[in-house]
Amino acid sequence: MSLISAHNSPMISIPRKTTEEVDWTTPIRNAIAHSYGEDPDNYAQECANLQRCRQDAVKGAGSDMTAKDLLHKYFGQLELLELRFSEIRVNFPWRDAFTNKLITQTSIAYEKASIIFQIAATHSAIAASQNRSDPEGLKRAFYYFRTTAGMLTYINDNFLHAPSLDLSREVIKFLVGIILAQATEVFLEKCTDEKKSNALVAKIAAQTAFMYTSLSEEVKEFMGKGIFDRNWVTVIQTKAKYFTSVSQYYRGLADSAAGKHGDALVRFTVAETAAKEANRTASSFASLFVTQMSPNLPPDAGPALQELTKAHLAVVTDKKNEAQRENDLIYNAVLPTPETLPQIEKAVVATPITIQEVYASPDVQKVIGQDMFVRLIPLSVHESASVYSEEKAKLVRGEVEKADNAEVEVKSALDALGIKEGLARYKAIAEGGVGGEAELPAEVRRWKEDIALMEEREGVEGIMSELVRMKDTVRRELEGISRDLDAESRECEAMRVKYDHLWTQAPSAALTKTLRQDLKSHLSALEAAAQSDQQVVRLWESVRGEIQLLLSPEVEDVFRASTANGGAGSENLLDLDVGSEAKDEEERIKIGQFVDEIEERLGRLNKISHERGQVLKDLKDKVQQDDVSHLLLLNRRNTGVESTLFAGELEKFRPYQQRLAATVHHEQLTLQELTQLWRGLREMAGRGAGAKKWEERERRKKDTVRRFSRARDVYMEVRDGLAKGLQFYTELTELTGSLKRNAESFISERSAEREALASQAEMERRLAIPKSTPAPTSGGKPPIPPPPPKPSTGLESSFASMNLRGANGAMSPPPPPQAPPQRQWTSPPPPSSHYASPPPSQPAHSSPFPPPPPPPPGAQSSVPYLPSPPTQPSSQPSYQPSAPPPDPYASLGLFGSTNTPSPPPARPPPPSQQYPSYTPPPQQQQPGYGQPPQQSPYAPPPPSQPQYGGYQSRPPASSPFPPPPPPVNYGSQQYGASPPPPPPPGSQPPPQQQQQQQYYYGGGGYAPQGSQQYQYPQGQGYGR
Repeated sequence: MSLISAHNSPMISIPRKTTEEVDWTTPIRNAIAHSYGEDPDNYAQECANLQRCRQDAVKGAGSDMTAKDLLHKYFGQLELLELRFSEIRVNFPWRDAFTNKLITQTSIAYEKASIIFQIAATHSAIAASQNRSDPEGLKRAFYYFRTTAGMLTYINDNFLHAPSLDLSREVIKFLVGIILAQATEVFLEKCTDEKKSNALVAKIAAQTAFMYTSLSEEVKEFMGKGIFDRNWVTVIQTKAKYFTSVSQYYRGLADSAAGKHGDALVRFTVAETAAKEANRTASSFASLFVTQMSPNLPPDAGPALQELTKAHLAVVTDKKNEAQRENDLIYNAVLPTPETLPQIEKAVVATPITIQEVYASPDVQKVIGQDMFVRLIPLSVHESASVYSEEKAKLVRGEVEKADNAEVEVKSALDALGIKEGLARYKAIAEGGVGGEAELPAEVRRWKEDIALMEEREGVEGIMSELVRMKDTVRRELEGISRDLDAESRECEAMRVKYDHLWTQAPSAALTKTLRQDLKSHLSALEAAAQSDQQVVRLWESVRGEIQLLLSPEVEDVFRASTANGGAGSENLLDLDVGSEAKDEEERIKIGQFVDEIEERLGRLNKISHERGQVLKDLKDKVQQDDVSHLLLLNRRNTGVESTLFAGELEKFRPYQQRLAATVHHEQLTLQELTQLWRGLREMAGRGAGAKKWEERERRKKDTVRRFSRARDVYMEVRDGLAKGLQFYTELTELTGSLKRNAESFISERSAEREALASQAEMERRLAIPKSTPAPTSGGKPPIPPPPPKPSTGLESSFASMNLRGANGAMSPPPPPQAPPQRQWTSPPPPSSHYASPPPSQPAHSSPFPPPPPPPPGAQSSVPYLPSPPTQPSSQPSYQPSAPPPDPYASLGLFGSTNTPSPPPARPPPPSQQYPSYTPPPQQQQPGYGQPPQQSPYAPPPPSQPQYGGYQSRPPASSPFPPPPPPVNYGSQQYGASPPPPPPPGSQPPPQQQQQQQYYYGGGGYAPQGSQQYQYPQGQGYGR
């Protein structure tokens, strides 16, 4: 049993300070309103939490672990509060721990120093109350004594000019000495329990004795001031003597073991002397000790100290007597004087634990919890946090760039070597065959999917059927238009034959020239498109089987058959060397080994890449979660520490950077090994039968791929041609429909006009039959002219006054039925094109004859009356009757003969019978008889156009012979006639010169050109 194994040595604890209530809420609200500009009501809960935290820490707790945690939490919140409200002023009343004097200060520093003193007092009480007979209790006592010393040291280092005595530098220094001496004492107890060497125990005991001896000298200075308890002085003095005896005793044991029996006997004697003094002081202290007078000492401090010294004195005395006898009987060693003995070395074993270490522990941080005013962040902290975030982002960007470069380098190296593509070849060679490939090549599979998708949406067969339907529809409509125009022309000419010269409707040929040109263009384009259709059909028929095979599941069988070992029986007999089979087998084994090693290296590269990606992800997560606002807030008052702080914080990411750099290094090494292996494999397997078989297999595979590639290209060409064909036929259908509407409108107008003219001609014929119409001859010869006129008589003059034709002998027939309204002929596409072109303007030709009177209102044409137009050029198609003979009955003036008047020989030729442009007038009421004709809202035709439907200029009444029927000149009005001359300035151009649309149905697609011609390049289908 050791000397101090009972662990009943009494320990001194520091007294606690006391305080009064403090109002935190009002000053904090004011600071929030003035310094942060926020509503204090938003932080009412935080103020209440802080108020309750202080009350729990300084009023409701004792000296146990709970009190320690409450004090730690309050001090932590005080630290954070001071960083936000350094200028706050609150009245903090605290009483001195030794004099009980009340001292009030407004500084947060005073509150912090007082709380630290409270923490130190609580830690010392916890250490003094531990059961040191238990190893765990011994450790806790040693730890809390050291933390107490650290707290007190922090007060001396950071708080100057203490307002109270308990916080003064001298008192704090003395308290630190007591606490560290007791911590050393606890460590000594631990060493004796663990049976450490006598020399080590002697050193620790010497240090303990030295510290207590120093304290016994220092305590004399405070004796007169009445600061400390007098029992503290007695305990310190007793322990100083006691540990002096202990150090000498253990050093004597060490000397005795070393054979220094004389030194050992002297040290035992000195230890006995010190033990007697300690026992005497402890006996006196035990008799006078009162528990109530010393609350910071254990209740059994007196008896415990007396028992400790008494037991030690007995052990030392026994050992000294034993050594004396042995020396007298055996050793007879010379005994040196005590002053000449070597000094016992001292071992410092107890050092303070700083407050930073205490608050850095996770347990204390967990106790402190989150900052109560975490929502209040100063602007300077935000700015510093932004700078730190940029530093982190820069670090991450650098690492990501390095990783990307490494990935690109690996990929480029593998692509340059061609390992991934060529490894399958050597693997197949190593396995002894180049069998068929079940999988389709990626490009062929992509072609199959694309074509299947297109066929699912709209198949080629369906598009071709649609083309045929549209083509047939267009052809039927064009043929119908042609039939309708021919029928209309026949009807017009039949009426001309029927009514002879009375029929004034212009022939259809000139009027339908533009329509027939468009019809011919449409038919030509249709024929050219049909040829292109045949080319597309031939293209489709050439690849239909290949496309169907590509879309069927059998395409995999095609590739399997093409890449199978089809040439197994095609080798030359000279290549079959039976003796080389063993060599080939050995070569395949080596190739297999190379392949396995290359695959292992490739797998290693994949693992390295995966690991690098995972490390990058972890680094990004770590950076994202890293927040140094708290640290920046704690270091807010320290200027110029940001760079150091940032550098220290960025060191947290150093392990991730090192791991990333390691992946790049290993990747480079693996690439080097892979390159060497690949070169060796190519040198070994690049020649031999296996390589030849593989090359043959690849050749057949490429041929099959090219086969389907050609089929796919032709298929796309067919679809492209069909798409252009659909577009062409759609546009041609629209143009055909427009042409059909124009033709129907033209035919309708002409039919209505014929009906009106037929009625007029019938009426004129009825009026002309009794007098003027000669009897037809059986031989079909022209009628015999009448005899010459007789001399005029009075009776004739009387009849002449009844001339119905007026002064010039022209007769106004009864009004025929009103002609239907006529309109200018237009072709809708494009809106500016017109099928009927006005003739060019002609110079005015003076006529010696007066103009005919206007027609009656009932027979007035839809166009206004115009004077006689000038003479048309000879190239203009015209209807010109020959000069008729004079009319012998013209002087009667009773019945006007429309077929017998003849102009004098000097009369110029009449104007041409050019059909005017039709301008549809609005439906309006015709003026009554005798009223001037109402002006048409549409522009009148050019001067060269005669008034259609009116009467022509009549010859003078003095002609002696009736004219023969005027022959009709059809020569210039047939198909293919020369086009009219250019239009006059300001008039509308003829349809042949108007801008039309030209269609290129082929590779060029649809392109409008200057003429409405459908050009289809011969020999080149639109599918090309």
